[in-house]
Amino acid sequence: MASMGTQIFAFVLALMGILGATVATLLPNWKVSADVGSNIITAISQMQGLWMDCTWYSTGMFSCTLKYSVLALPAYLQTARTTMVLSCVLAALGLCLASLGLKCTRWGGGHRAKRHAALSAGACFLASGFLCLVPASWYTNEVIASFLDTNVPESNKFEPGGAVYVAFVSAGFLFVGGFIFCMSCSGKRQGPQDLILLPPDKLLLQQQQQLLQQQQQQEQLQHQYCSLSPLDNKTGYSLQDYV
Repeated sequence: MASMGTQIFAFVLALMGILGATVATLLPNWKVSADVGSNIITAISQMQGLWMDCTWYSTGMFSCTLKYSVLALPAYLQTARTTMVLSCVLAALGLCLASLGLKCTRWGGGHRAKRHAALSAGACFLASGFLCLVPASWYTNEVIASFLDTNVPESNKFEPGGAVYVAFVSAGFLFVGGFIFCMSCSGKRQGPQDLILLPPDKLLLQQQQQLLQQQQQQEQLQHQYCSLSPLDNKTGYSLQDYV
């Protein structure tokens, strides 16, 4: 079983992973225009994301255009949208399950239930990291292939932007957090597995009830012993047996 500090560290990593995945999904700089050639154009920089395209102009203006049509988008962009949203949803579900599986929390049931919750959280984090890694890798491959294509003019060439790197780092955080949570369930705990964790007040009340029951049992035994007459303690012999 992993220690409490290790589980908290994994929880923090997963939290950073879901925050990074959410930010990467919303950022418009999945690819940015490459500064190649000697073309003098009006726009300083162009950025394209999953949901919008933005442009910086030499006049200092900044404009963005949303991508309303889904069917007009290429396959890798549609896949990136879907998988990044699913990654964020799975990571959020994993955080909810991880809060139940942490050793430092009092909710979540007994030790066996906490192990199951931690294992489910780890599986969600691993799946979320995979769903975050796939679109980042595919998108990067498409951008690099388009950049190396000689048929593409230099003014239309792009390179991977900061959102892609954020997605890669977030996927790594989710993978590490999910691995730690899964490893926290690999060991076997000795002792009763279904022991329910109770709050201190309920646990004290239960202990008092057990002590009261033990005292009542002792009083009953003493009462039964004292109720026996002295003749009952003899072996049952009388004078007539020797006459």
